[in-house]
Amino acid sequence: MSTLGNYPLFQEAYLVNDIDASIKKWNELFGAGPFVRVPHHKTDKFDYRGTDHEADVSYAFGYQGDMMIQFIQQHDDTPSIYRDMFQAGQEGFHHVGVLVHDFEAEFQRLLDMGFECATRLYADEVDAAYFDTREYNGCFTEIHGDPPHILGTFAQWRRSHELLQPGDSPFLEMPVATQVDGQLS
Repeated sequence: MSTLGNYPLFQEAYLVNDIDASIKKWNELFGAGPFVRVPHHKTDKFDYRGTDHEADVSYAFGYQGDMMIQFIQQHDDTPSIYRDMFQAGQEGFHHVGVLVHDFEAEFQRLLDMGFECATRLYADEVDAAYFDTREYNGCFTEIHGDPPHILGTFAQWRRSHELLQPGDSPFLEMPVATQVDGQLS
């Protein structure tokens, strides 16, 4: 079997029942954050195990050191990669993420390694896919494209973490990006 070792893990993700409470707990315990919240995220393209059933989910993203921490809260009972692991009311560690430069090649490589793609999506001009790697690592593995605009966004979030001082808000309010002449600003 080939390895995913070409890419360092950049993200740990947790399914939670209350994003704001999780942000506060991680900030108090680990100094994580600040976190950007994305309520009721929508995609441009979505596939869950051959269907277009997209669950109603909210996300939060922040850093703890060099690791991005993601919290996911599912608001409904739609079948999803989150419900594949946890029933409503349960929470826990869900997936690790890697950034990949050639998304299509890596997507095909994981298929060729025998892993099932459980979810594939396109949102915010970025491809992402979740492979069911639970047999190997006890969780899903996300491959996430690395276009310049998303790397810039992640760098801003990482820098906000570096500047975080005790007593600062664990919530990061980011201006909504706008597109001008094909460029995000």
